[in-house]
Amino acid sequence: CSLDLVIRSFVLLNCFLILVNRSVIIPSQWIAVESDSSDVTKRSDLHRMMDMTAEKLRLIGGSVEMVDVGTQTLPNGSSIALPKVVTARFGEDPSKRTVCVYGHVDVQPAKKEDGWATDPYELTDIDGNLYGRGASDNKAPVLAWIHTVEVYKALNIDLPVNVKFIIEGMEETGSNGLDDMIVAQKDSFFSDVDYIIISDCVWLSKRPALTYGTRGNCYFFAEVEGPKKDLHSGVYGGTVMEPMTDLIGILDKLISPSGKILIPGIREAVAHLSDEEWKMYQDIEFDLESYKREIGLSQLMYSNKVDLLAHRWRHPTVSIHGIEGAFSSPGTKTVIPAKVIAKFSIRQVPNMDPAMVEKQVTDYLHSVFAKRKSPNKLNVTMVIGAKPWLADPKHPLYEAGKAAVKRVFAVEPDLIREGGTIPIARSFQDVTGKSIIMLPIGGFDDGLHSQNEKISRYNYMEGTKLFIAFLHEVSQMEKH
Repeated sequence: CSLDLVIRSFVLLNCFLILVNRSVIIPSQWIAVESDSSDVTKRSDLHRMMDMTAEKLRLIGGSVEMVDVGTQTLPNGSSIALPKVVTARFGEDPSKRTVCVYGHVDVQPAKKEDGWATDPYELTDIDGNLYGRGASDNKAPVLAWIHTVEVYKALNIDLPVNVKFIIEGMEETGSNGLDDMIVAQKDSFFSDVDYIIISDCVWLSKRPALTYGTRGNCYFFAEVEGPKKDLHSGVYGGTVMEPMTDLIGILDKLISPSGKILIPGIREAVAHLSDEEWKMYQDIEFDLESYKREIGLSQLMYSNKVDLLAHRWRHPTVSIHGIEGAFSSPGTKTVIPAKVIAKFSIRQVPNMDPAMVEKQVTDYLHSVFAKRKSPNKLNVTMVIGAKPWLADPKHPLYEAGKAAVKRVFAVEPDLIREGGTIPIARSFQDVTGKSIIMLPIGGFDDGLHSQNEKISRYNYMEGTKLFIAFLHEVSQMEKH
């Protein structure tokens, strides 16, 4: 059938390309762009990355627009242009279903000196793995979707469904500007969309997976300010109440050594784990010993699979990420910082509400701080408030995903949730009302947000075939 022809042709095409240029599957130019959305000094790189994405879509015949989503206000009160959102359309056949593929091409910060074995912005092929910042999160999956359309075009075969793209450049910092764009284009760009596909996640194990839920995230800054300038610890130590001591003191009250969140009201809001969900977790392929080896630990918080997966996916957690203003360079420095800012986050799950969490955290930390009777000042702000997302894994869209996985990999996929946050999934769901599926191709060991991020050639090639098969399966779904 035409689907098998497309898949076979894709394999032959890529075998030829690999012989000609081993780096052509993921263009090295894409990895070379330091599209770090958290660093405003790299904003020009981010704009260039969006231009490259738009040009790639134009080259394969897409009707492409670059949508202005406004400006970003910086802490000093100035503003800077947000990267434009790239949209594209392939096909307008009203008799066909229309899918919208979401992705992002911004990345997390990365430096060689942080522990990378290779230059994070130079695509490096080692033993069948393609290393580089953004290789798995999310440049390769975006390119795999583009290649999916490209193969149909190259073979002069009609796409089985109409395909739209929406690619952003601010996902790693909260998708600034995208929510407003979705609202503005709900009745235009999204009006004929039937389903939204997100491939911004990874498998849990070596078995392919379909993702039906993600945690949200509330990210906080807790600032403690004391003297008007940094002080010498020998001259002033013992005579002042130090901001760093106050900050460490209140951070210690966020979570217990056993992982229990100490903020009143947080745990009480969590949805109950049903017997059906417990059974689903029980059937998932996941090895605790391999998990420990992968992350380099001898002990985990939980000793059985169901408890560990539940706390990774559907329970909140507190993570402390760093302290701004603290001395962290090599060597010694006997300073008392005048102002320090802790950065921590609380992952959100159903039925938590970020607005309520903001109040609970702010009130709690101020009450803890008050007990210290310190003259220093505490200010707590929530800078990200992303809601969790949950889909129905019994929806026909997931049946189409299962069929596609079975066709390409000859196995049943795991149905999993994701501990990380993809803020836009909930926005798509709330604003457009469209059904959403997360269809990952990244490997469980790809190292997203970490050193030595990579995607394997196998996952990239087979993942592209999966996308080809999925479009076919969606075209076969009955219209309701």
